[in-house]
Amino acid sequence: MEQDERILHSSSFGAAAPSYAEHRPDYAQAAVRWALEPAPGLRVLDLGAGTGKLTAALVALGAEVIAVEPDPAMLTELGRALPTVRALPGSAEAVPLPDASVDAVVAGNAMHWFDMDVAGPEIARVLAPGGMLAGLWNVFDNQVDWVAQLERVSGSAAIGPRDTRSSWRAETAGAHLPSAGLLARFGSPEQTEFPHGQRRTADSLVATFATKAGVLVMPEQEREATLDPIRAFLTSRPETAHGEFTLPMLTGVLRVRRL
Repeated sequence: MEQDERILHSSSFGAAAPSYAEHRPDYAQAAVRWALEPAPGLRVLDLGAGTGKLTAALVALGAEVIAVEPDPAMLTELGRALPTVRALPGSAEAVPLPDASVDAVVAGNAMHWFDMDVAGPEIARVLAPGGMLAGLWNVFDNQVDWVAQLERVSGSAAIGPRDTRSSWRAETAGAHLPSAGLLARFGSPEQTEFPHGQRRTADSLVATFATKAGVLVMPEQEREATLDPIRAFLTSRPETAHGEFTLPMLTGVLRVRRL
């Protein structure tokens, strides 16, 4: 993604912060636990915390969480949902914390927005030796037939290459780790995924797609033209047409330890 496009997409969520908070999925607890191994009761930085989807899972595991988020509207939603969490304005490229002050740095569906040439040194600075850096992504399980068909009708703005089981590893493995100059300060990366799901209806799943960055930046007419085929597909399928269903998902984790 070109730099200007990355900035445009990454800054698009604030206008839809309440919808993001309502419709985006949480994270599989087993995935969050694995991201924090060996011990979850640590001081954790949730970087690019958004509305607090991952923050809430970290708190539930007993971690002391500091949430950092650049968008004021997203930060407001996080504060509303998690008023006891320390939440700070800031970014991956300018983390408002002292050196070696956290035991883990995590990012939920956010690391792909970071400029790792700048963010990598910042993460290394605030992360204590032996601490874990982990990115988590919720992805569609396109090994399920109807999900694979949904992927085909949705278009890349709604389901991108990082959003599916078949491609998230390749899309995240090298692109979102610290740059080559910093790799000597980190161990070997590990990737795995954990079963997950989200209860949706046809309408609420369309509302979830409407919170995707590629859709948010579209003019209204183009946005409706993107969402209408998704809505038509979901209302035509026996798995999704009638009431609530579980959307088959996984939470993928990419982690690397600070040496």
